[in-house]
Amino acid sequence: MKNIICMIITVSIFMIGLAMPTKGEAALGDRTLSQGTSHSDVKELQELLLTKGVYPYHEATGYYGSITKESVKEFQEKSNLKADGIAGLQTNQKIQVLRTGDIGKHVADLQKLLKVWDVYTSTVDGIFGSGTKQAVSTFQRQKGLTADGIAGAKTMSKLETKANSVSNSSKTLTVSSTAYTASCEGCSGITRMGVDLKKYDDAKVIAVDPNVIPLGSTVEVEGYGKALAVDTGGAIKGNKIDVFIPKQSDALIWGKKQVKVTIVD
Repeated sequence: MKNIICMIITVSIFMIGLAMPTKGEAALGDRTLSQGTSHSDVKELQELLLTKGVYPYHEATGYYGSITKESVKEFQEKSNLKADGIAGLQTNQKIQVLRTGDIGKHVADLQKLLKVWDVYTSTVDGIFGSGTKQAVSTFQRQKGLTADGIAGAKTMSKLETKANSVSNSSKTLTVSSTAYTASCEGCSGITRMGVDLKKYDDAKVIAVDPNVIPLGSTVEVEGYGKALAVDTGGAIKGNKIDVFIPKQSDALIWGKKQVKVTIVD
């Protein structure tokens, strides 16, 4: 009998261990992140920093280096937090709140959820504008939440009860492509999402029409490779893209051509 009880306890502990997330699986906010850390949580932090326009780089690396530290400090300063460059509980909680002016993948994911709840009918473009704010407010009123149009933890928790209904399947389309550099006449070199192409000329980024490819999307471009959709352009409308190529001579070689683009995420 004693052996049977011990076996039951052992199995129960094992099952609890399976049910509870491990330390490595903890969501952003459950751990303090600082310079030198390498973890999937850092990648999520970097994606959110890019959404806030304070991570001046073209991809989330998952490594917390000096660029990430300075970006965290800039976000903290703007958010009236202690600017120490360490992503602790307060910083991680605040950076996950989406509001007007945010741009990127996390906004696009929010818009997809709002569509599932039938409160957002516009394009999933990754831009938190007035339409997205109104949709968030409508959802909040329906759920008895404060209708401030800001997607905080309570709002996201309610929205994500239908997360399984969101389609994340890849999409392939043929587009007309051109190339651009950061040093053209009248160009600032800063993309719509805040990437400084003059400082980070190894960036693999493209300019898109957000109505076709949401800003913040990861895309695979034929003949160019994997890139981030972080920029827009006055002439980039419909099925058109502009790929960033550092050297003007190489950009001219690219010319204008039809390519296949797969929206990965």
